[in-house]
Formats: sequence, structure tokens, C-alpha cells
Amino acid sequence: MVKLHDTSVQKEKVVLVGLISGRQHEKQANEYLDELEFLADTSGAEVWERFCQRSDNPHPATFVGSGKLQEIADFVRVHAIDAVIFDDELSPTQIRNIEPVLECKILDRTNLILDIFARRAQTAHSKTQVELAQCKYMLPRLTRLWTHLERQQGGIGTRGPGESQIETDRRIILERISFLKGQLEKIDSQMTVQRRNRGKMVRVALVGYTNAGKSTIMNLISKSEVFAENKLFATLDTTVRKVVIGNLPFLLTDTVGFIRKLPHHLVESFKSTLDETREADLLVHVVDISHPGSESQVDVVNKTLGEIGAADKPMIYLFNKTDALTYIEKEDDDLSPTTKENMNLDDWKQSWIGKHQNISLFISAKQKTNIEEFKRVLYEEVKNIHIKRFPFNDFLYQVCD
Repeated sequence: MVKLHDTSVQKEKVVLVGLISGRQHEKQANEYLDELEFLADTSGAEVWERFCQRSDNPHPATFVGSGKLQEIADFVRVHAIDAVIFDDELSPTQIRNIEPVLECKILDRTNLILDIFARRAQTAHSKTQVELAQCKYMLPRLTRLWTHLERQQGGIGTRGPGESQIETDRRIILERISFLKGQLEKIDSQMTVQRRNRGKMVRVALVGYTNAGKSTIMNLISKSEVFAENKLFATLDTTVRKVVIGNLPFLLTDTVGFIRKLPHHLVESFKSTLDETREADLLVHVVDISHPGSESQVDVVNKTLGEIGAADKPMIYLFNKTDALTYIEKEDDDLSPTTKENMNLDDWKQSWIGKHQNISLFISAKQKTNIEEFKRVLYEEVKNIHIKRFPFNDFLYQVCD
């Protein structure tokens, strides 16, 4: 019997490392590591173990204390772990100090997210944005990783006498950053023209935490085929579709998802992509209501919207995945306070979420539950914006309604 060669790709074995601050509950820290594990899974790795240490601040030299670091090193050696992923951005000094102890690949949260973005990038625009973010991240962490690019230099006269390898690498990556910025400026100018050519149509942008279901909702409303998957950052390239509800046309945009500790390199590099959110007339904030950290995810998205100058936009809160909402029903004689674990959908609607100053709707995009109500509310909100922009059409809407 002929034994066929195994061509399957072996998953990298990784362990996760996080901190529990004095202000945090252990449950919240575990939720953060759950997200880091989801990121690792999205990147194609297999998580073998988690390590947590209670500390208000990361150790300036090694992120965790020497005892915990040695515990991680022992596990890495025994189980032949390929990489250790830290749930914070590591400084160059920390990386240099950790590597000799663990003797394996060291990644931090930022590096992991950048790797996922690099895998997900499909268009020339997103690939350029991701590479620029990677270069900015790598610049202060140079360890002669760019030696292979040295041959691309012009040869005679390109390197000064006595210039060290690290200085050469720094010059190479700075030149690459300059080139990528130039490329993005050209693409950004083209996209600005495209947005201008769309005229004065009302623009609606789907925003939210990554994996909240924005692309699935985009497909339902626009009847298009935007890629959707139960993975973090399934959508990286901004998609704009013309949608008509009733007699009213408008533009619907599916944007890249936000995430806790979103690397600032990505925010800077994806400026043109985020412009779609900044220039929108109405935001639909999609929330995964079934996620245990849904409230903190709402805060993260709202904070990010504030950082990019889009916090003052009219907004509809769209609480998705009601079909996945699970709860433990309390006994009649149970006088303990109501928690998220024993709140059903009606409880959520009566909570602060349902009483928020913005419009709040509860749907299941997967089961197509309450989608028609969402379309009706979306139509009314877009119509109100359109009437303010084109008041002479008010009579037309009254006749059509």
C-alpha cells in the first residue's frame, strides 16, 4: 500500500499570556483571553494553554514576573510550543528580554491582529494599508529582519562608510514607508473622487465590533454577496452598495470591525477606509447581544467612533444574534439580583439597552427575525435625512407613503 504524502498544514501550537489588573474581575480577564484565543484561531493557530498573572501594570522588562515567565518557559519546552502570544503590545525591550527565556516565537496582540489583516487583505488598497501598518509596527523592533531587501538598493553609493546593519535596515523600512504612503495618497484621492461622484445620496454605514454580523446584515438589506464568516475581521475591504427600500434609494456601507486595543498603526493606515464612517449620514451600530462582553464591546466601538470624529452621528443600535441569546431561568423563589446570565430577550429590552436615547432594535440576521421592522425604521430615518436635504421632495414621500 502506497502511503500518500500528508499535505495538510499543521497548526502552530501557541500559549496565551494575559494580566489581571486589580480593577478587573477574573471573569473579565478570561473574556479578554477568549477573544485573544479567537484571534489566534482566526490566524490558524491552536491554543494549548493560558497563563494569567494578577498585576496592575505589566512588568517593564518581561511583561510578567520572572517566576511566571519561567513557568511559561517550562511549559513551552515540555510541549514543544511554537509561539507565545501576549494580550498587550510588547515594547522592544520586553521582546529582547523574553526571547532568550522562552526560546520560541514571541507575538503580541498588535502583531497578531496585523497578521490577520495581512491574511484577509484582498485588494491593492487594503494590502497597502496593512503593509504600511506592519512597517510602522516593525520600525522600532528591527532585528535585522529586512536584510533580504538590501539587494534591492541601488548598489554603489547607497550605503555610507561604516553604516551598521541596523541603520541600513532602518533606512530601508523608512523608504518603504514613504513609498507606501505615496501609494495610499494616490488611492485615497481616487476614493475621494468616487465618494464625490456618488452625489448627495444619503449614506448609511454599518459599524460595530468585529464578528457582530455586519456583513450578514449587509447581504440581507442589499441582496448582495459580501463575504461573511464566523471569524474575526472576515471583512477588511469597505463595501458600498446602493439600496432601495420602498421608493427611497440610499448608499449602505459595510466597514471593517472594531476591536479592543485596536492598534493605532491600523487606525492611521486605514484612514481612507474610516472616512466612509466619518462621512456617513447615519450609523447602524451592530451589537452581538449574545456575547458575554457585549456592553464593553459597545463602549469600545463608541470610543473608537469618538477617536475618528464620528461620535456625533445619528445612530441606530441594532442588537443582533437574538437567536443565540442563552439564559438560565431563575426559580420563582430566587431573590438573588438579576444578572446577564439569567436575562431573557424581554429583560434585555427593558434594560438600559432598550431604553437608550438612540433607537434600539433586536434582530437575528441568521434567522431573519425582525428584519422587516429594521427596514421600516431604516427607511424612516433615511427619509427624514433626505427630506432635510431635499425639502421639495416632501410631498412625494407623503403621496408614496
